[in-house]
Order: sequence, then C-alpha cells, then structure tokens
Amino acid sequence: MADGLTPPGGDPVRPAPAVRPFLVTAGRVAPTASGRPVPVETQVVATAAGLEALDGLAFERHDIVAACRRPQSIAELAARLRLHLNVVRVLAEDLRAAGHLTVHVPDSGATHDAAVLRRVIDGLRAIPDSRGVLRDTD
Repeated sequence: MADGLTPPGGDPVRPAPAVRPFLVTAGRVAPTASGRPVPVETQVVATAAGLEALDGLAFERHDIVAACRRPQSIAELAARLRLHLNVVRVLAEDLRAAGHLTVHVPDSGATHDAAVLRRVIDGLRAIPDSRGVLRDTD
C-alpha cells in the first residue's frame, strides 16, 4: 500500500460514500423470495451478461459487478466497497434479478455444524500472530 490507495489485493480503496444508505436503496430492505435477508456468507459472482452491461451500470451497481469478477461473499463486498452490508444485500438481489449476478447461498445445515465451527476455530488458532507466536488452545 505504498500509494495509500491500493491494498495488497490490488483493488483501490476509496473514501466511504457520503450518500445515506437508504438513498442508495430507495428505502428498501433486502428480503429474498423466502422473506429473509441474504446471509452474509452468500457467494456472488458476475455473469457474462453482467460484465457486458458493466458500462451501463451506475455507481454502486457498477462497483459490485466489477468486484464480482471473482466469487466473493456479501460481507467481503461490503467491506471492500465500504458500503453498508444491507445496501450490498439489496443491490446484489437487484443485480441477481436483472441477470447481472449469480448468487450461491450456502447450505444452512453446514453453517450450523459444530464440527465445521471447531475446524474453523482450530485453523484460526494455527495462524501465528505478528510475532510468530501461535495462540493458546483451550
């Protein structure tokens, strides 16, 4: 990040938008067909049609489709684009409905499996801190 604007991932970081989230979504919230919000771990990826329409998309919609050249989660998009999580949820659902994004919702049974959570915790503990020291186990 020598220039202060390009993180190691290569995507430029911009200042947070000054527009209020409810203006971006016209006051809408992000229900899906089931009436529940899109989970933050939902993976989204741009479709060929979305990439072709990229120049015709405005502002946040353009940024979301451009960032989704590679699959990433709703949470990653919100963090990378510095947008409110619910704004990304609403816009991702709009872009999915328009055929610009493909949305892959994870299996809810797998996300509540204690064995999966234990493996994640163990994996995180196996990462050394900045001094190279491993974290203590339980």
